[in-house]
Amino acid sequence: MARTENDSWDLASSVGATATAVAAQRAMASQGPEPLLNDPWADPLVRAVGSDTFVKLIDGKLGDTNDPVMNRKAVLEQITVRTRYFDDFFTQATDAGIRQAVILASGLDTRAYRLPWPADTVVYEIDQPEVIEFKTRTLADLGAKPPAQRRTVAIDLREDWPAALVGSGFDPSKPTAWSAEGLLVYLPPEAQDRLFDNVVMLSAPGSRIACEHMDFRSIPADWAEKLTERSRRIGSKINLAELFYTGDRNSAGEYLSERGWRVDILTTKQAFSANGFQLPQDELASFGGSSGYLSAVLG
Repeated sequence: MARTENDSWDLASSVGATATAVAAQRAMASQGPEPLLNDPWADPLVRAVGSDTFVKLIDGKLGDTNDPVMNRKAVLEQITVRTRYFDDFFTQATDAGIRQAVILASGLDTRAYRLPWPADTVVYEIDQPEVIEFKTRTLADLGAKPPAQRRTVAIDLREDWPAALVGSGFDPSKPTAWSAEGLLVYLPPEAQDRLFDNVVMLSAPGSRIACEHMDFRSIPADWAEKLTERSRRIGSKINLAELFYTGDRNSAGEYLSERGWRVDILTTKQAFSANGFQLPQDELASFGGSSGYLSAVLG
């Protein structure tokens, strides 16, 4: 079903299903005697959602061994690169003394539970109420305990989330580490600008942000349709072409630079190489040649 202005979802449908898909990939990368990741909570969270497709993916019962991007090895390397990038971002931020973190559209992200946060850190997670409630309850039932203080902000990002965040104890006068992982492509162009405007408004000097960097100028017009078609070969029922917002939009890097942030971009190829992997030679392997990952520091 195509996106609408006030659409909603759970973790088995629409945008919510993409959060479960990413968690399923982290679960797969955490398997085996020499796992690429260490996320002990991804597997039980996905199984608790109850989507048969994602459970079969975790159990190795679905897949396309011939697709250069969708085969198991390629999928695990891609999610490893992505997960390590944001893990390292938060670890480096706390090493630099930042003690306030915000995970935007947190979905089934488990960083509040599995990263080595200093005990005096406050980690805020923002997502729709149903998503927050499900993850909080499921992880509590599993006995998971965050090493720092985790505070949830149960609100849709289309609503006044800055007020809700401040109302939950967030201090705009303190430096903050922000993440917007796997989020921007699901926002209309004007909503992306509004998200960054709010982050800028709430950020003290020394704050940091990490997100994907997408070069839409080099992405084929039908890339979402092609990605959807090929992902369906491994059993996915998600129609990414209906969920992504394409078309002209401001570059995240340029938008933040114009507002006083020092931006650093790591291309997908560079990120793969830094992890000892080789980017697949395929048109769908990245969001364009100069796309990849972005981090920025204010002031």
